[in-house]
Amino acid sequence: MALRLVQVNFKARDDSALGQFWADALGWGVSSEGPGVTNVEPLDFTWPDPIAVCVDVVTVPDPETVAYRAHLDLATTSEAHHAELVARLLELGARTADVGQGDAPRTVLTDPEGNLFRVLEPRTIYRDTGPIAAVVISCADPRDMARFWSEATDWTLHEVTDDHARLRSSAGVGPYLEFVRTSAVKAVCGRVHLDLMPYPGDDQAAEVARPRALGATVADVGQGDVPWVCLADSEGNEFCVLTPG
Repeated sequence: MALRLVQVNFKARDDSALGQFWADALGWGVSSEGPGVTNVEPLDFTWPDPIAVCVDVVTVPDPETVAYRAHLDLATTSEAHHAELVARLLELGARTADVGQGDAPRTVLTDPEGNLFRVLEPRTIYRDTGPIAAVVISCADPRDMARFWSEATDWTLHEVTDDHARLRSSAGVGPYLEFVRTSAVKAVCGRVHLDLMPYPGDDQAAEVARPRALGATVADVGQGDVPWVCLADSEGNEFCVLTPG
């Protein structure tokens, strides 16, 4: 059928601590599939489900320097909710960040390990996304990213311009995947990548071949002998194709 975005993967110095921060930030729960891995997902959630893109936090020996190429945008429902959420995040260990946003209504923060994220002002388009409004990736060519990701996955393209592309699950639920044109895209993707999964019964090799035919390349991120396949899109954004499930 196609691939679907199921989680955002964070490399971390301490998966347990960072995972707990994101669970508290999103109002979700934590579980673990083994040492060094913390899964963050909604309560009473059966993974995977398009209503949410989960967060997977993995401890690695020496996480690379943070690069703000991919980040999460959090949704709010009112000005009061925005203020309350920012205050709670700061209490949890977030820090304010200045990336040249000026007096924009959104608030830019970093999590306890320095990963950039934003708390957005209330926006109608994100009213039904859940706590994560969007997974946002800086890029050089949003139109090319829209082409690749809409053909590599079953996510629907909602908007594309020279400066911005927006996709969402074909089920019409959950957060958006957005590509934003940036004048100087960082050469290193950083500590965040996307995990994609084929549908049950689909063939992983065939689903790897789909993005490869669209221009994806094999990526070696030191994964060793694992059941998933690491790839990178035409701008070098790394992603993993998991086994069907």
